[in-house]
Amino acid sequence: MNSNISLPGLEACIITESFNSEGYYQLHVKLERKPHSCPRCGQWTDQVHEYRPQKIKHTQIFSRRTKLIYRKRRYVCGDCKKRFYEDNSIVERYQRQSIEFKQAIGIELINGKNFKDVAARFDTSPTTVMRRFDQISFSMLSETKQLPEVIAIDEYKGDTGGEKYQTVIADPIERRPLDILKDRKKETVKEYLRQHGDNVKVVVMDMSHSFKAAVDQALGGPVVVADRFHFCRYIYWALERVRRKVQNDFDDYDRKKCKRMRHVFYKHYENLTDRQLWYLNYYLEKSDKLKNAYQLKEAYRLWFKTAKRLAPNGLKEIKERHYQYYDLVKSSGIKEFEKVIETFQNWQKEIMNSFGLDLHNGFVEGINNQTKVIKRNAFGFKRFDRFRLKILLHHQYKHFKVRVA
Repeated sequence: MNSNISLPGLEACIITESFNSEGYYQLHVKLERKPHSCPRCGQWTDQVHEYRPQKIKHTQIFSRRTKLIYRKRRYVCGDCKKRFYEDNSIVERYQRQSIEFKQAIGIELINGKNFKDVAARFDTSPTTVMRRFDQISFSMLSETKQLPEVIAIDEYKGDTGGEKYQTVIADPIERRPLDILKDRKKETVKEYLRQHGDNVKVVVMDMSHSFKAAVDQALGGPVVVADRFHFCRYIYWALERVRRKVQNDFDDYDRKKCKRMRHVFYKHYENLTDRQLWYLNYYLEKSDKLKNAYQLKEAYRLWFKTAKRLAPNGLKEIKERHYQYYDLVKSSGIKEFEKVIETFQNWQKEIMNSFGLDLHNGFVEGINNQTKVIKRNAFGFKRFDRFRLKILLHHQYKHFKVRVA
């Protein structure tokens, strides 16, 4: 085969023959003969003792499964008679897959769908692919030794390693995940923060008492910021509970229709279509309690919109308007919203911090969404260590075209 084509991974090879056989595109290759240093005595020799053919699995060439037939030289030392193989860039010792093949698998392991899919694409077994992942993952991952001054903490449902939930630690400023913990238990989070959180001054988190206690005990009471999504959803949950209770008193048709049209209660009023606005007014007129609950939701939305506009310099006015909203809820007598106010009062300082520092967990929710997609594509992970490495490597290298050695 006389060609000036340089094939990836075979740049140093001399291709002597190529043909299709046994479902593979076979390439017969050898290396240029040159002197080698004896590994025993160090003397140089170019005396060939024998040639041995070796079959090696390679990456696809011209969209065909490829196998290399490598004519490997075995040299002999003229002084100590030591026999040894020539140095090569094709295959590692005791391996039956080319270096290029293993590099390609490594790239797909980071960006690919799952282990089984990668194995099918490379015509190998899933155990081979997982073994390759275990070999390269630890060396490629940049572990976080010390956390930055601002971190975000959240949980997600991972169902791996015998635990239902895992905890993600992220950097909300640089917008990147830092680490993943095996569960969401207070002791696990506290121990991790004690080991890595000497520099942490601000923590963004949901309104979890477990996380709050772990952060305070491990870091000595840093500035805690309540995530906006997590405290706003309490208002919508309260409205949902009122709607469910009220619609039970409707006739069968309106009860079912109200349930189907429940999105009109949560959508911004100014964004409603004429049809949606008609249904909203229709059901609000059927119940004074539902109407008052909807008005409380809209009043809170107005406060939240104003708070974002005034932040971070108008914290005093934001706080005063928040207290006015508390009075409005108390005067309504709707118990579902009164319980929300109790929660807000317990987290008042953390809620104000979210506007004072303009921090939230929106990026972390995006990480959790991608994590769940990775989990679904793989039909779940049994081992937590592989799941953790898969997620962190995906985020570290998703913007780069990497070549795995």
